[in-house]
Amino acid sequence: MVVSKICCIGAGYVGGPTSSVLALKCPDIQMTVVDQSKERIDQWNSEKLPIYEPGLDEVVKQCRNRNLFFSTDIETAITEADLIFISVNTPTKTTGNGKGRAADLKYVEGCARLIANIAQSSKIVVEKSTVPVRAAESIMHILKANQKPGIRFDILSNPEFLAEGTAINDLLKPDRVLIGGEESPEGKKAVETLIWIYEHWIPKENIYTTNTWSSELSKLAANAFLAQRISSINSLSAVCESTGADVSEVAHAIGLDSRIGSKFLQASVGFGGSCFQKDILNLVYICQNLNLPEVAAYWQQVIDMNEYQKNRFSQKIIECLFNTVTDKRIAVLGFAFKKNTGDTRETPAITVCRTLLDEGATLNIYDPKVEPKQVMRDLTSAHVTDKPEHVKQVVQIFDDPYEAVRDTHAIVVCTEWDEFVNYDYHRIYEGMMKPAYIFDGRKILDHEALQKIGFHVQTIGKRLARSSSFMLRSWGSIPQL
Repeated sequence: MVVSKICCIGAGYVGGPTSSVLALKCPDIQMTVVDQSKERIDQWNSEKLPIYEPGLDEVVKQCRNRNLFFSTDIETAITEADLIFISVNTPTKTTGNGKGRAADLKYVEGCARLIANIAQSSKIVVEKSTVPVRAAESIMHILKANQKPGIRFDILSNPEFLAEGTAINDLLKPDRVLIGGEESPEGKKAVETLIWIYEHWIPKENIYTTNTWSSELSKLAANAFLAQRISSINSLSAVCESTGADVSEVAHAIGLDSRIGSKFLQASVGFGGSCFQKDILNLVYICQNLNLPEVAAYWQQVIDMNEYQKNRFSQKIIECLFNTVTDKRIAVLGFAFKKNTGDTRETPAITVCRTLLDEGATLNIYDPKVEPKQVMRDLTSAHVTDKPEHVKQVVQIFDDPYEAVRDTHAIVVCTEWDEFVNYDYHRIYEGMMKPAYIFDGRKILDHEALQKIGFHVQTIGKRLARSSSFMLRSWGSIPQL
């Protein structure tokens, strides 16, 4: 099949950047990104894109209205497309069977029915959304049950392996592109068609093909393994704080082993984002349904350890502030789940803020890329608080970090933004209540320099000299061996 037009259904964190890079590298192909949300499409067509991602603005401006288009005209885009990407959200179910664990495929199913109703010619339909194993089978059942005479649908799995904050580079220079398809001659032709598209800029040896089910499971497994590494090092950070070891030194030592490697061994307040927790919960649910309770319990522990780390850090703040934060003003630096993104989904900052608010604190929040309305939306949502009006009264959002920290009792670093390292902490110290505390949840600051200024400093996985007696008292003495 010759592909001259591609439609991407879903203008979110996956569909927008992926389609933009495809348009950049495939100037002979017209890319149309469609979404039901007029507001989101209008943002993609404006000077301020709906998501922040380094390098994305430049790619969009170069390709938009040339061979990259953003539209709400879903019917026309599907009708004209030779190949269709499904890049819609697959959130965790909030009700019914599998509540809190299973992926909700209502949007994926909706796309399949939409394609079947609209399509007037044969299409290659590609799963880009993260889906459970054998979701492609469900899509195929829907398409075949509703397809018109003479029309053929081929289903491929092509999961994305993007990290927010580096998504454009990940798309331009991916470690691998994974394509799963049927073993039939028609299925193999569809796979070769998608390979041809990626070969515009990616060497064929970096394009890996599997059967559909292996491709779907590989996406869940990749996120599970990455999250597992974070939970593993975070579990050791608790041991380090109780023994006097330094988790950064431990991580460096084990990372030198070529069998282990150094990536994803940075201890922190915990992982967040749209994928890790959602995908592991989905994997747990799949294992339970396959009657593999031991496997399910193993992966559930990765989630449990992440929750433990977030709660442990939050409780440390309260204990260090004389076991009460009632009516104390605390500055929270960073609300995104990681630097170089404005995404707040599952961000550890929500857990930290919720705990402090429950304990009676007043919060000043600053993040260089997260919109104030998004912060307030997250903190007033039903799963965070049952007193949204109270939260609005005790939370203030700032666009100046120095204003955010003025007259506060403590600073809590929840995101590893580079700018946080370069602040004038002498100036910050002078404007704070005394004693002044800093809780570095990302291990990015110069702790010794801060202590010399006069700060009381706490961080993850390391007992600082000034805090040693307190840490032994609060977190338990070194066990006798």
